[in-house]
Amino acid sequence: MSQWDGKSKGTVLGYKIFVFLIQKAGVKAAYVLLYFVASYYFLFLRKSNRAIFYYFKERLQFSYFKSKKMVFKSYYTFGQTLIDKISISAGMRNKFTYEFDGIETLKKLLAEKKGGVLISAHVGNFEIAEHFFGEIDLDFQINLVTTDLEHSAIKDYLETVSQKPAVKFIIIREDLSHIFEINAALANNELICFTGDRYFEGTKSLTENLLGQEANFPAGPFLIASRLKAPVVFVYVMKEANLHYHLYAREAVVKHRDEKALLKEYVKSVESILEKYPLQWFNYFDFWNQIKK
Repeated sequence: MSQWDGKSKGTVLGYKIFVFLIQKAGVKAAYVLLYFVASYYFLFLRKSNRAIFYYFKERLQFSYFKSKKMVFKSYYTFGQTLIDKISISAGMRNKFTYEFDGIETLKKLLAEKKGGVLISAHVGNFEIAEHFFGEIDLDFQINLVTTDLEHSAIKDYLETVSQKPAVKFIIIREDLSHIFEINAALANNELICFTGDRYFEGTKSLTENLLGQEANFPAGPFLIASRLKAPVVFVYVMKEANLHYHLYAREAVVKHRDEKALLKEYVKSVESILEKYPLQWFNYFDFWNQIKK
């Protein structure tokens, strides 16, 4: 299936080892250990290997050997973003630098006092955005709309070594009560953030071509965003060399009650980011539902 199951790989022990190394020897030392972890994933995780290889070989049209090499690099890059997130959350923000591409878009959004909808994707490292936003004089509250399916043991452990996040969470519920929370936040000039690239079995989906092949997307973010009277901005936080991050914000053109047009614009936005950062596509499952069993 092309939907995500809501679970991430890894164990609490693995996270503890990396946290210990980060605290005692620094971020770059943790990157060295990451080579061995990425090698393990490259050698033994057949299902995710096939999915990410398909992305490089069939969607980006890389050669067979380049695609194989990129699979390893993808695991390594993803591991780096996890290490960076832990490091920054644990108070090591000063080790990193950033640049913001589109700050005026967010300032304009906040000035309108209607709240705003941010739509991101599982590319780059958007979860660290709050640590950079605070330094560019943007005083606002982000509400992350999410499911509650992540591995609780890992979440519980990371909360013990991280600073309390400023981001609030709105949990998607079957009774749709999250809609009232979203409206209340927007009325308070707060920002609502969705990820638009993972849907779950049993939920409504929309289809659109991404990188030349039809794929399924969760309908919720695009239905909600196209019906709310609030600006919509596509946002990404992309990793670059030397502990540097590049933050992007691009305002979307939203036609009222036209979720398909919004999805089409979102897909074009994601494609433009992947053109610059092909290694930072972090959907390790059969996204296009094209891999033979």
